[in-house]
Amino acid sequence: MTVKDCGGHKGCECHRERLYRKLCGALVAFILLALFVVLIVWLVLRPHKPRFYLQDLSVLCLNVTPPASTYLFTTMQATVAARNGNERVGVYYDQVDVYAQYKDVAITVPTRLPVGYQGHGDQSVWSPYLQSMDSVQLPPALAVALAQDETAGYVLVDIRVDGWIRWKVGSWISGHYHLRVNCPALLTVNEGKGSYGANTGGGNGYFRFQQAAACAVDV
Repeated sequence: MTVKDCGGHKGCECHRERLYRKLCGALVAFILLALFVVLIVWLVLRPHKPRFYLQDLSVLCLNVTPPASTYLFTTMQATVAARNGNERVGVYYDQVDVYAQYKDVAITVPTRLPVGYQGHGDQSVWSPYLQSMDSVQLPPALAVALAQDETAGYVLVDIRVDGWIRWKVGSWISGHYHLRVNCPALLTVNEGKGSYGANTGGGNGYFRFQQAAACAVDV
């Protein structure tokens, strides 16, 4: 059996080696303890995604006239509500935009919502105007599909909410999380009778939002 010589300079090396091992062990233990505390706090608080609802959609104009033009002219007002169901976690809404889509293609430019904070159990309601601003040109096939849907009497659009949120627990504020919300909206055209080939593009009561519904939320 060999005996390790820790005399002289080797003794210093052995002492440093033991010290390094203790420091490494203490560092690993601290990291594991910190991760355990974070896990416990997360399991106790476990922030839930805010719930979104599309309460109303007023379409003032929705007009496209293919094949002469594939430019879309639209103005609508969406009423979107969001509720924070967490009991101990607040939500900061940062850089959140709302816009409308038809068959996964944006038909309005984004409208920025005001920056805000939502406390425990609070609810916020926004009613932004969404417009094409004469800058939305649809692909020819999509313009034809929209005109056909309007003629048939029903148009399905999606109201999208896209932006960044942060969680707040006590004085601690998290980093940014990407918020994606999709709210389907079924519109009847001329009480479901359609335009009968004449795309009038709107009018008082021409487009009617059918029913308020919950939205799909992803964070």
